[in-house]
Amino acid sequence: MRLRFASRAVLGIGLAVAVCGAVGHSLVAAITGGLAALLALFTVADPTVRGQAVTTALLPAVGLPVLALAAALHDVPVARDLAFLGTVGAGVYARRWGPRGHSLGVFAFMTFFAAQFLHTVPGQLPELYAAVLLSLASAATVRFGAWCYERRLPPAAPVPAPTGGSGLKRITTRQAVQATVGAGFALAIGQALSDQRWYWAVGATWWVFVATASRGETVVRGFRRFLGTVLGIGLGYLIAVPLHTQPIAAAVVVAVSVFGIFYTAHVSYTWMMLAVTVMASMLYGLLGVLDPALLALRVGETAVGALGAVLAVLLVLPVSTHAVTDAWVERALRCVHACTAEAAARLAGDADADPVPRVAELEAILARVRLSLAPLVHPLAPMKARKCRARQVLGLLDDCAREVRGLASVAADPEASHDARLAAACWRVEAAVEALTDVPTGSIRQQLHEAAPSEPAHAEPVLAHLHALEQALLELAVPLRRSHRAPMSA
Repeated sequence: MRLRFASRAVLGIGLAVAVCGAVGHSLVAAITGGLAALLALFTVADPTVRGQAVTTALLPAVGLPVLALAAALHDVPVARDLAFLGTVGAGVYARRWGPRGHSLGVFAFMTFFAAQFLHTVPGQLPELYAAVLLSLASAATVRFGAWCYERRLPPAAPVPAPTGGSGLKRITTRQAVQATVGAGFALAIGQALSDQRWYWAVGATWWVFVATASRGETVVRGFRRFLGTVLGIGLGYLIAVPLHTQPIAAAVVVAVSVFGIFYTAHVSYTWMMLAVTVMASMLYGLLGVLDPALLALRVGETAVGALGAVLAVLLVLPVSTHAVTDAWVERALRCVHACTAEAAARLAGDADADPVPRVAELEAILARVRLSLAPLVHPLAPMKARKCRARQVLGLLDDCAREVRGLASVAADPEASHDARLAAACWRVEAAVEALTDVPTGSIRQQLHEAAPSEPAHAEPVLAHLHALEQALLELAVPLRRSHRAPMSA
């Protein structure tokens, strides 16, 4: 999947840039179009192909007005800065509307960022508008026409972030405030470092906030961004500086960097940022402004941006890792129960029951649990007891997922039939989930022991999976009870 994702991105962005070149657009317009295509292919993540197409079609509705605003304010620094901070806050706040809101928010921010990167002025708008529209159409042609591999896959499970509460109790609202404050800090210090490249600091703050939901996640992401940038600068000295005057070599390096961004995005933020930094270095070379001092400045601006994000999440309306992790773990447990219920209904003869979508949803939720617990299991995490509990929770949830997948596989077998003991075993799973999510922690262990199986699993695959699932839920009571007594992270 990652190979397809990355290869299609290179094809889509390459086509977008080629089309811009074929119609006679300038280098600045081609870069703007390429960035628009990159964002369309990278950030649009609706669970269905139809939803992805709708979101892609909506990108110009937010991007073009923001581009016009940034160009109009190019020579009005105070108004420009305030508009940029407003775009940051609105872009993060839009995450409350799920994947589509997230995509549109990112596109709006990056459009304003690109206007600073390219020093866009109003006279360039007609050409840039045409480049953006042509590039989005090119990317859509590849994504929804030439290479729409999603049509052969089950829809991705929609897993919106926990957004309970209202006002400042809502996570997305608190994050919007944090991002705006952090970006304000980065903007002020970034301008003190450079009145030309200050936007790098704001960009670093923004991308640290994207895809995080707690202060622990944000701190780890800030560290990884800085590390990836430093490594990318080192590679930039070796590659971008000597090759940026050679157009063909530069194009190859940019293409490889794009592939690296998409291929590593879901497994290593550090490696993704390395690829982003090499690509940016090469683009500056194509624009004729690359030199070693510029690369060193990027390191400083990135450090300022990451620091702004970290200070904001620690000091402004902080969202604890513990609170976010609890929400994701509870959702995972509820999904385990839903998977079990669907499988039991299927085995009982209900043709409409299907545990497969629930299994996909569980996998997506577990990915968010891992991200939420990443600060606690990081090699540099200082609290060994909490690290141990976090690893135990992850391991046992993975055990639950494995047994649920096995259960769904058995349920899909047309030869499988209902067993009289199946209903009792499913009830025990339900009772175990209720005990872990609703019962006061002091009585969790007792409730789970009362729900424990009274008969061996024998050789029936269904009961074997159910009993293994019950055992994993029973063992989860220990780390979850301790985490309630002493939160895994403040």
